[in-house]
Amino acid sequence: MTFIADANSSSKTHSTIKMVDVSLAERSYSIIIGSDLLGKGASYSVADLGKSRLLIVTNSTVAPLYLEKLQQGLEGYSHDTLILPDGEQYKNGETLNLIYDALLQKRFDRGSTLVALGGGVIGDITGYAAATYQRGIDFIQVPTTLLAQVDSSVGGKTGINHPLGKNMIGAFHQPKLVIADTATLNSLDDRQLRAGLAEVIKYGLIDDLPFFGWLESALPQLLQRDMTALAYAVEVSCKDKAAVVAADEREAGKRALLNLGHTFGHAIETAMGYGNWLHGEAVATGMVLAAAYSHHLGLLPQSDLQKITAMMVAAGLATQPPAELTADQFMAHMAVDKKVKAGRLRLVLLKGIGHAFVAEAVDEADLRRWLGGYLAV
Repeated sequence: MTFIADANSSSKTHSTIKMVDVSLAERSYSIIIGSDLLGKGASYSVADLGKSRLLIVTNSTVAPLYLEKLQQGLEGYSHDTLILPDGEQYKNGETLNLIYDALLQKRFDRGSTLVALGGGVIGDITGYAAATYQRGIDFIQVPTTLLAQVDSSVGGKTGINHPLGKNMIGAFHQPKLVIADTATLNSLDDRQLRAGLAEVIKYGLIDDLPFFGWLESALPQLLQRDMTALAYAVEVSCKDKAAVVAADEREAGKRALLNLGHTFGHAIETAMGYGNWLHGEAVATGMVLAAAYSHHLGLLPQSDLQKITAMMVAAGLATQPPAELTADQFMAHMAVDKKVKAGRLRLVLLKGIGHAFVAEAVDEADLRRWLGGYLAV
């Protein structure tokens, strides 16, 4: 199957289906990208469900919009549904137990499959339930937000939040299939769409300078929900992430680059209370902070910092952290981060647009001083 994107197209529809493979030996799977896929049963056959019993996990916002259509696509498969409350604040152990309760009460066995219908919260928590229920069952990702389609649904990172740290409890557990129905992006509010664009921009900053250049010209179409442009952004983002995951599934090296802006961003999310800043909003600000600190270290040219900041502004994303967050608070929250190694803080920084790297030994005293000055401006 082929896909040809025209960055200047004004088309509001996109009927071409694209398949991106995540190559992980026996854990390999496909990402299917296209419009109006939810009701098409052929999409789900790629996962080779056989006689698997399914539990669809969704939330109170997504269910009225897409649950019935998903069920149409799964006609012929035995399935139950579970509707969870919506919001990052519910990505916790209490909500996780609701999934376990449903699985146990309805006597789902090891041959069962979970189907995550929703955004990143639903995908992460459902994936973690799948990773741990009876020591591991299959699951399918059906992401309905831009952020989930381009990032959280791909790569097998699953988990829940803890009051002291975001995503600190979890497991690597790859899905059997990802179905990215771009038609669902029409139901996103503008804030959610912009938050998703933060993760799209991330791929250009990390290792894809041509994609960053395309984004500079195509951003107006993306914000206007041009389906051709959005489908292309999802496709390239998934290809970029799939290549990184295939090379480093468990984040022993290169995969850490996907966390550009996340150490700063997670600190903002945790400090401000989960859900008050959307993940993509916090990551956008985190990427500007990472770029600014890279410039402070003499690594990133001023012109690149200006381009990065301008991109976030054009996307309608915040570039400044909350005024009430101090340098000491930033440092305290960043100390509880998965990238901390042997007690030392590591950061993903930039030597240029498209050239990210992991700084293995950050001078924390210098970072604290720099943050204090940056936040005081």
